[in-house]
Amino acid sequence: MDVNVAAAAACAIAGLGVGLTASIAFRWSEREQARSRHGGTNGRNRQQALGATTHEPPLPPGVDTVLSVLRSCAIVLGEGDEVVKASSAAYAMGLVRGGAVAVDPMLALARSTRRDGEIRQVELEVPRPGTARPGEPLAVSVRVAPLGSRLVLVLVEDQTDRRRVEAVRRDFVANVSHELKTPVGALSLLSEAVADASDDPEAVQRFAGRMQIEATRLASLVQEIIDLSRVQDDRLMVDPEPVAVDELIAEAIDRCRQQAAAKQILIAAGGIAGLYLHGNRGQLAAALGNLVENAVNYSPPRTRVAIATRRISSAAALGEADGELIEISVTDQGIGISEKDRERVFERFYRVDPARSRQTGGTGLGLSIVKHVAASHGGTVSVWSVEGQGSTFTLRLPAGQAPVDHTLPDGESAQPLSETTPQLSPEA
Repeated sequence: MDVNVAAAAACAIAGLGVGLTASIAFRWSEREQARSRHGGTNGRNRQQALGATTHEPPLPPGVDTVLSVLRSCAIVLGEGDEVVKASSAAYAMGLVRGGAVAVDPMLALARSTRRDGEIRQVELEVPRPGTARPGEPLAVSVRVAPLGSRLVLVLVEDQTDRRRVEAVRRDFVANVSHELKTPVGALSLLSEAVADASDDPEAVQRFAGRMQIEATRLASLVQEIIDLSRVQDDRLMVDPEPVAVDELIAEAIDRCRQQAAAKQILIAAGGIAGLYLHGNRGQLAAALGNLVENAVNYSPPRTRVAIATRRISSAAALGEADGELIEISVTDQGIGISEKDRERVFERFYRVDPARSRQTGGTGLGLSIVKHVAASHGGTVSVWSVEGQGSTFTLRLPAGQAPVDHTLPDGESAQPLSETTPQLSPEA
């Protein structure tokens, strides 16, 4: 009896254990199935997220911030030469198009750096964006460096303006050396000639006259170089003061009186009297004097040079905020300037007619000084010309206020500088 009871109890306990085990197994199976369903969805999401970033590897921390403050154009390339990031300047310069680098030499440098990890820097010329003229490329400096293990950084800096300034500086030094060499060499030869002709008073006098001419030319060249160095900073105006336009014109006419008389050239001034400018008197006098002197030197005998003044609106002339400008025009009846030369007459040492400049003693710096004086005073200078008919150079400068002790009395109006106002040629 006891044995039967013990066997029944054992069977009951075994059945209870089997039931509990089956229940636990069933619950665990349901939980795993649910987890499998959620896990598959998350896995697909992770795969999609990874696939979305496969074509654009993430930048190292802080790189994006550094690239945003660089002055150079920045381009980051991925493993397949795709553009991961590029600055707006890179697109503006045409370096990146359609998500790829558009300059083949630049792309070749990036590939070489990706292979060996070496930093490279070269200077290239790339086509200027938005123009079909192949003769005007951009000069750029390109620096390529590895960025992490997979990315390549390309930095591009536009050097076009710097190269242009260097070229102008080289030309200026070369031209100054050439211009100084000519009178210095002439003085050396003439001094030897005077020494050899010491027993011939007429020859000594003739050579001495030539020496005086060359010395005057040398002094004029040195002075114009000094003047140019003072006014070449277009933002600088030294010692501004009210300057009477009438006095500037009278000084310019007096400066050229002898040359004009020798060629029987009439210099006539007309327009509005009593006008004032605000600026450096010496620079303004030099600028206007150069214009009048050029008009006399490049005009044939028995012709006329006209100087006219008027007051105009800056809004109409320059398209800027409304204000008043003083316009001073110098018109001659000389040889005129061709269209191709008109674009270069204000360059340093540029001469329309080099042979004529040697005869008149010109240095080629006069109009360059005029341009810089006008710019430093907030104005402009322009030229209108027809070959064989003459030229008109026009200075436009901001109007100034007359000094208190030079104000005209009430009721008295300004009178013309002369009875006849010269007829000016139309402006370009």
